[in-house]
Amino acid sequence: MGILVALLVLSVLIFFHELGHFTAARFFGVQIDVFSIGFGKRLWTKKIGKTEWSISAIPLGGYVRMKGQDDTDPTKVSYDEDSYNTKKPWQRIIILLAGPFANFLMAFLLYLAIAYMGVPKLLPYVDKVTKDSPAYQAGIQKKDRILQINGVNIKYWEDIGKQINTSQGKLTMIIERDHHLKTLILEPKVIEDKNIFGETVKRRIIGITPLPEQTTVVYGFTEGLKYAWDETVKSSTLIFKSVQKLITGAVSTDQLGGIITIVDVTAQASHAGILALFFFTALISVNLGVLNLLPIPALDGGHIMFNLYEMLRGKAPSENVMYYMTVTGWVLLGGLMFLGIYNDIHRLMG
Repeated sequence: MGILVALLVLSVLIFFHELGHFTAARFFGVQIDVFSIGFGKRLWTKKIGKTEWSISAIPLGGYVRMKGQDDTDPTKVSYDEDSYNTKKPWQRIIILLAGPFANFLMAFLLYLAIAYMGVPKLLPYVDKVTKDSPAYQAGIQKKDRILQINGVNIKYWEDIGKQINTSQGKLTMIIERDHHLKTLILEPKVIEDKNIFGETVKRRIIGITPLPEQTTVVYGFTEGLKYAWDETVKSSTLIFKSVQKLITGAVSTDQLGGIITIVDVTAQASHAGILALFFFTALISVNLGVLNLLPIPALDGGHIMFNLYEMLRGKAPSENVMYYMTVTGWVLLGGLMFLGIYNDIHRLMG
C-alpha cells in the first residue's frame, strides 16, 4: 500500500510539473503533441484535440512534447506559427520556468494545508539535564518551563536553540517551576558538532533535552500564508545548498539517493500519517523544481541556458552544438540516476 501511495505521489508531482509547461506553452500558442506521465511504452492514450494524453509504463518521470521541441532529437525543429521554435527566447524561457514554478507552487500549497490542519510543536519543558553542563550548574531541573531567553519570549522548544545560537555571551533565562518564576544566568558551552551535510560546525549548547509534550498549532489565514512561504523558501534553500555541497565535494556522492530511496521514504511517510506525507511530498516537489533548474542540457535549466545564449548573441547555438550538448546531458543524467540506484541498493544490502 505504501509503495502505491509513493508512486501516486510521484505521478501527481510530475503531472503538476508538466502541467506548468503545458499551461505556459498553450498561453503562447504552442501546440502540444504529447503529454505523458512516465516513460517507455504507453499503457493508455487518449487524443484530445491535437494532444495525445498518455500514461506510460515507467513511472520515473514524464514529459510534454511541444511541436518543434524534442529532447530525444534536438535537430527536429519546426518553423510553423504554433511551434516552440518560432517563439521569442523570453517566451521559451517562461515556458521552461513554468514547470519548476509549478513544483514550488505545489510545495507552497502543501505547506499551506499543513498550516491549516495544524503543525505539531514541542513545548519548552525540560526533561534531562546533562551533569556538569551549563544548565546543570545554573540549577535548571526536570519539568522546568523556559519562558524567556535574553528578553525574547519562548513559545516552543525550537525557539530555545535559535536564541542560544543567535546570542553572544551569557544568557539571562526566565523559567517557570511549580508556578513560580526564576531568573537564571548561564554561559553556554561551545562544542563541535556535525550539521545535516556531515560538516563540522561549532554550536552553543546548555545541556538539556525536551519533555515529549507537544501541542498542535493551527495557523490563521495570513499566518498560514507566511508559514507556507517560509517553509517553501527554507526547503528550497536546503536543496540548493545540498546540490552545491555535492558539486563541491563537501558531501560525498554516496549520500545521493535514487528512485528506490524516494519511494521507500515516501511509503514510510504515508504510514506515519497525512502530515508526514504532506511534509515529505512538499520536499520532493521542491527537489524536482530545484533539480530541473540545474544548467544541464536536457533539463529545463539547460534549455534556459540555450535561450539566454540566444538572447545575448542574437542567434541560437548550432544544431551540432545543441545535439552533442543534449546527448552529453542525457549521459550525465543517466549516470546520476545509475549512481542513485546503486547507492539505494548498497544501502538496502546493509
